[in-house]
Amino acid sequence: MSADPQKLEAFMGKMVGDMGAAISAALVVVGDRLGLYRALAELGPATPAELAARAGAAERYVREWLAAQAASGYVDYDKAAGRFSMSPEQAMVFADEGGPAFMAGGFEILAAMFRDEPKITQAFRTGEGVGWHEHDGCLFRGTERFFRPGYNANLVSSWIPALEDVEGRLKAGARVADVGCGHGASTVVMAKAYPNSRFFGFDYHAPSIERARQAAEEAGVGDRVSFEVASAKDFPGRDYDMAAIFDALHDMGDPVGAARHIRESLGPDGVWMLVEPFAHDDMADNLNPVGRLFYSASTMICTPASLSQEVGLGLGAQAGEARLRQVTEQAGFTRFRRAAETPFNLVFDVRP
Repeated sequence: MSADPQKLEAFMGKMVGDMGAAISAALVVVGDRLGLYRALAELGPATPAELAARAGAAERYVREWLAAQAASGYVDYDKAAGRFSMSPEQAMVFADEGGPAFMAGGFEILAAMFRDEPKITQAFRTGEGVGWHEHDGCLFRGTERFFRPGYNANLVSSWIPALEDVEGRLKAGARVADVGCGHGASTVVMAKAYPNSRFFGFDYHAPSIERARQAAEEAGVGDRVSFEVASAKDFPGRDYDMAAIFDALHDMGDPVGAARHIRESLGPDGVWMLVEPFAHDDMADNLNPVGRLFYSASTMICTPASLSQEVGLGLGAQAGEARLRQVTEQAGFTRFRRAAETPFNLVFDVRP
């Protein structure tokens, strides 16, 4: 078997690009944690010395970091002036944590994947799972920071309004269960938007619940939000007007059991808002940049998490609408409708 020289050269070029992107991920984490992006966005065009002074970092390291960032296209460089700067778009992605396009938190997820690689490699050999709680702590921070911008941008403005007869009930006052809430980003967003409603967040991961409680107090919604350590199959309470699972059903070992418990916990007119990563039903249709991201995360995080639990269905982060519908039907739900979508998420209106 002989290789085509031109195809080999093109593929090697792709490898250089992929390796450059991978190694740049570590530098994004450095810049995020040191506040270098925020400082540069606030300063405007700056020399390495000026940025280092603003961020409280060593100039020689900052100079090298800036060169790598400019080579990646993450910051801009003015050769004549010898200064680096950020465009509005770059600043939104790397410096504006409260904005709708912030992505620096996602690089913490990548860091966790490398740190936990030995565990996943061993799981490949044994077929056993790796629980969510067994990952490096930066996974939990990164997941919250990565998904929060999407919730800020879409949850109240488009996803909830896309559900039939739900927004009015939330405005008037409803009881909502946020199942698998993690650090509570989605719970807090809803609580801020609907002050007359009461929100209950549940997650089996105790450290995440502690962080969620802190986040609720920081956001000033502690009076209408409560968080409790509980799994998706045994969280307490009945007659919820709405239950929600955000980007977490596919991580569960027994998603059918979780869905069944949600159905039993809903009131007579209750609705389940199910939010999952965007995916087509046919794998071939997911072989694109978004699918690459989600399949990779699913290999390192989501599928191992499911396989570590009872049943271990292993839906994966690219389950697709047909498989998700099947899960809900097996749990006894009779109505399943795609209510909204983004390039990263599918939103379903599910009812008994």
